[in-house]
Amino acid sequence: MSGHSKWSQIKRQKGANDAKRGALFTKITREIMIAARQGGPDPDGNYRLRLAVDKARRPPINMPADNIKRAIERAAGAGEAEHFEEIVYEGYGPGGVAVLVEAQTDNRNRTAADVRSIFTKAGGQLAGSGAVAWQFEPRGLISIPRDSNDADDIALAAIDAGAEDVDTEGGDHIEVYTTPGELEDVRQKLEAAGIAVESAETTMVAKSNVELDSTKARQNLRLVESLEELDDVQRVTANLEIPEELFAEVAG
Repeated sequence: MSGHSKWSQIKRQKGANDAKRGALFTKITREIMIAARQGGPDPDGNYRLRLAVDKARRPPINMPADNIKRAIERAAGAGEAEHFEEIVYEGYGPGGVAVLVEAQTDNRNRTAADVRSIFTKAGGQLAGSGAVAWQFEPRGLISIPRDSNDADDIALAAIDAGAEDVDTEGGDHIEVYTTPGELEDVRQKLEAAGIAVESAETTMVAKSNVELDSTKARQNLRLVESLEELDDVQRVTANLEIPEELFAEVAG
C-alpha cells in the first residue's frame, strides 16, 4: 500500500489550496446530490450519503450545514435539480501508467472531450472501457492522525475490528484498509475503542504500481492534477509508484 499512501499524503497537503479554489465545494455538492437521489435524503438510512456529508463537514472542505442541507433538498426535488450521471474513464499516462478517472457530469460529451484533451496534451491516451480498470480494486480507507497514537496499537485494534490491512508508514497518518462493505463497521469499532478517525471513504487502490524515472513520474503527476482540476472529475487514481526524490519535492 506504500504507493497509495504517498498519493494520500500529497492529496492531504494540497487539499487546502483546492478548497480555496472552490473546487472541492463543487465536487462534494455533486456527490451529496447523487447519493441523496439514489438512496434517499436521510443520511442515517443512506450509507453513501452519510459518507459524503461526513467528508463535506471535515477539513479541508468545512462545508456549512446550510449548504449540505440545500444540496440534499435540491436532490430531493428531482424535477428541478440538475441531473448528474456517473462515468468512469480509463486511460494511460506517459510510460504506460494506468489511470482511472471517476466523473459526475450533466454533459457527458463535454466531459469526455475535456478528459481526452488533457490525456493527449500530457502525452497519454484515453482507452476503452475495461482497458485498465482490472488493475485496480475498490477498498474502504480509514485515515487516522498519528499524533501521539502508537502505530502498533492502532494496527492491532484495526485488525481486531476487521480491517484487511494497515499502513503505518504513511507519514503523519495511519491508513486502515477494509473491504467497502466493512468500512462503516470498522470505523465504528475504532471510534468505540477511543481512536479518533479523521476520515472514512471508499476508494480505488492499484493492485501493483509502475516504477518510472522522475521525468516520466512528474509528467504523470501533472496529468493527474490537470484531470482533478476539472469540475466534473471526482477522483483520479493511477498505478504510479512515486520516486522518493519526487515525493519529497511534491509533498514538501
